[in-house]
Amino acid sequence: MSNERVLARVDELKEGEMKEVEISEDLTLLVVRVEGEFRVFGGSCPHHGASLAEGILHDKHIRCPWHHAVFNAKTGIVKDVPALDSIPQFDVRIEGDSVVVTLPDAPPKACTPQMARPDFDQDGRTFAIVGTGAAGVTAAETLRREGFQGRILMLTRETHAPYDRTDLSKPYLRKPDAKKPFLRSGEFYKEKGIEIVTNHEVTRVDSGARRLFCGNGKQVSYDQLLLATGALPRRLGVPGESLKNVLVLRSLDDCETLRALAEQQARVVVVGASFIAMEVSAALVERGLSVTVVAPESVPFEQTLGPEIGRMYQKTHEAKGVTFRLGNQVDCFEGEGKLAQVLLKGGEALETDLAVLGVGVEPVTGYLEESALSQKGGVEVDGSQRVTDGVYAAGDMARFPDWRTKEPIRIEHWRVAQQQGQVAARNMVGHSSTFQGAPFFWTNQYFVITSYVGFAKQWDEIVFEGDPSEQRFVALYVKGERVLAAAGCAEERKMCWLSEILGASESPTLSTVRQQLRNA
Repeated sequence: MSNERVLARVDELKEGEMKEVEISEDLTLLVVRVEGEFRVFGGSCPHHGASLAEGILHDKHIRCPWHHAVFNAKTGIVKDVPALDSIPQFDVRIEGDSVVVTLPDAPPKACTPQMARPDFDQDGRTFAIVGTGAAGVTAAETLRREGFQGRILMLTRETHAPYDRTDLSKPYLRKPDAKKPFLRSGEFYKEKGIEIVTNHEVTRVDSGARRLFCGNGKQVSYDQLLLATGALPRRLGVPGESLKNVLVLRSLDDCETLRALAEQQARVVVVGASFIAMEVSAALVERGLSVTVVAPESVPFEQTLGPEIGRMYQKTHEAKGVTFRLGNQVDCFEGEGKLAQVLLKGGEALETDLAVLGVGVEPVTGYLEESALSQKGGVEVDGSQRVTDGVYAAGDMARFPDWRTKEPIRIEHWRVAQQQGQVAARNMVGHSSTFQGAPFFWTNQYFVITSYVGFAKQWDEIVFEGDPSEQRFVALYVKGERVLAAAGCAEERKMCWLSEILGASESPTLSTVRQQLRNA
């Protein structure tokens, strides 16, 4: 059976407009008018459920307001991550002056993109992917979407199937009853012929012989290789760092340990004022722990977002009871087998039950030291994510040319890793694809959400529209007359437009950006 509903009048939507229609408590639809035709899609982003009507419709695509996934406005097919699935499209017709949709009895919330079925008789090649993080898993799915029918072999040192690392410091840590943030089911990977081999840490790569060596003695031959081993947390290198209850947060196992200890402990010292550190602080406060933050910075995020936004978040944390010891560094951790206190270099001792380090990460490249691929500070790739013949790299470990300046940069963002994984996969099957666009990341602390578009290592000034102290603003990072990046809080549509603007131009001028935002 099917159901018909009138969603709108024909004259309600102009060309390039969209409208949300609530069908039931758990179903909304999105009506879109593009190239003179009406299209009807599921109204929620498959990634985290954002209302797509709160995003933008531009250049025949729909951009999600929360994490900037992009969908084709004529087909609903996902064009850009972090969403892996497409939005469902429903039959629509014009009857008189009404837009009428025909719905199935159980309308889907998402649709898996069409993928090739593995056929090893047709294609006997093996494409190996080292790592199952954002870059690796997106590359594997992209290979199938691009028609690759050979063997896809993913090797990981971890014990889990691929999961969403961005959730670890946010909802999964914050909510004691949260489900593990796996990206796909085991059945999905089996059906798509994506082999995930856990507990296999690659310790050496012989790119000449096209062979991988694992710590357990296993060897793997490959035809094409993607390196996507990401990064691991930095350590302080101070006495007592190996004490029980001194933790880092990077993996699902790290998070499981921290979640368990959070049930038992009352006090925590968070070392660092990074995004991971501050998100962990917020999550643990919401679980009832008393949190003290120790960091050498004068305000959080000063080097990335600037002092004004940093002060906004510091005051937000302080209002929740967090104590800051900024301008301080850890001298040592003390305790008899288990952490009891953190001693600062100024002499202050902080009694605590638990410490979490959030002082940055380093790319995982040690397994390349004996190979021709060995490089310091990450693995350098060209615009196609290629390292050398038959070898690609993507994600936190990859140093890639900034398409605006051509200078090599390395960016530790989940969405960038996914995008680079897509580019690498397309080139592995013979396409000519390059990584170009505006990098994007977001942070969520007590549901004060700031998103960031672009990349600005340095800037001359930050031009604000709105006021960070009111938690509603857009900040433009300007060097010379050029806008290199933007950050925004409670301005989702403007940030969507800034993704379009900064992704389409090599550092537009401030006046151009302001004019385009006014016209949006």
